[in-house]
Amino acid sequence: MKKIIIGEKIEKSYGEGNKWRNVLDGLSVQIMEGDFVSVMGPSGCGKSTLMFVLSGMDSVDGGNVIFDGRDITTLTEKELSDLRRKEMGFVFQQPTLMKNLNIFDNIILPPFRDNKKNAVKIKEKAKFLMKKMGIEELEKRDITQVSGGQLQRAGICRALMNNPKIIFADEPTGSLNSKSAQEIMNIFYQINAEGTTVMLVTHDPKIAAQTERIMFMSDGKIISEIHLSKYSARNLEDRFKKVTMKMREVGI
Repeated sequence: MKKIIIGEKIEKSYGEGNKWRNVLDGLSVQIMEGDFVSVMGPSGCGKSTLMFVLSGMDSVDGGNVIFDGRDITTLTEKELSDLRRKEMGFVFQQPTLMKNLNIFDNIILPPFRDNKKNAVKIKEKAKFLMKKMGIEELEKRDITQVSGGQLQRAGICRALMNNPKIIFADEPTGSLNSKSAQEIMNIFYQINAEGTTVMLVTHDPKIAAQTERIMFMSDGKIISEIHLSKYSARNLEDRFKKVTMKMREVGI
């Protein structure tokens, strides 16, 4: 299986003056094409920072990040921006949608800015994705006129518009109720089953238990990981038990 991301001895610190903290401390990681991987750990352990540096949203202080064969630590800001827009998708806890645009226009905005000549195909793709996500009837709604779960579905549609090789999701269910959270996880499961790599950051063991591989972080390092592929995708009880047992074992 092909490695889509290789992180080698990544260093990242934040602070000023004499107050500097290693957020990523010589961390190395590999993500395979087709992985459905989650990252867990206590607040401040570096989970989100890891996602940001692997996606080129933040720079590294040391080490290298290889994405699909390219060392992204050597790219310019414009090259990184192009790479993220064309080959990556992003889903955040709070969808970053434009308040002055309706749901449909928010979804088509990124690819439409890149290629207005393909407007018809872009709109067709957006309608297809909205129907797939169960929000096709919301296309004319403002972002203030839909629920949190519906807004997150719209964010996922936008993330999928350019057929990304990987979806990065940072606490995508963190602000949702349990029903909406499960619906979003079902969507990620389907996206991954169709071949897209998914990397998800979460603090919730019930969410992590639905991924196939979990990396546990502490103090800027990956201290352990488990694979859940031997468990049925729908056997959430056994998966959850395995995750919580591992969390106790590693002290998270």
